[in-house]
Amino acid sequence: MLSGKQKRFLRGLGHDLKPVILVGKGEVNTPLVHETTSALESHELIKIKLLESCPMDRYEVADALAGACGAEVAQVLGRTLLLYRKGKEPKIELPA
Repeated sequence: MLSGKQKRFLRGLGHDLKPVILVGKGEVNTPLVHETTSALESHELIKIKLLESCPMDRYEVADALAGACGAEVAQVLGRTLLLYRKGKEPKIELPA
């Protein structure tokens, strides 16, 4: 579970990131979860964009993807999500 200080830190890092994953009308399915998991393994912090065609609520998508990938939701802002999962060899040093 991320603290408020850690979430603020991650939001600052994620500000300049480009979306790596796009969620459309296919909703949250197995290929999307695999793609998100591999992106988290290589980047630790990823930005996800929800397209207009996505019928799910943005918070539902965030919770479903985070739960399926073992990640934490750092931010939900508009149609953009920020997910974080600590890597095997961490690149991001979170504040205490």
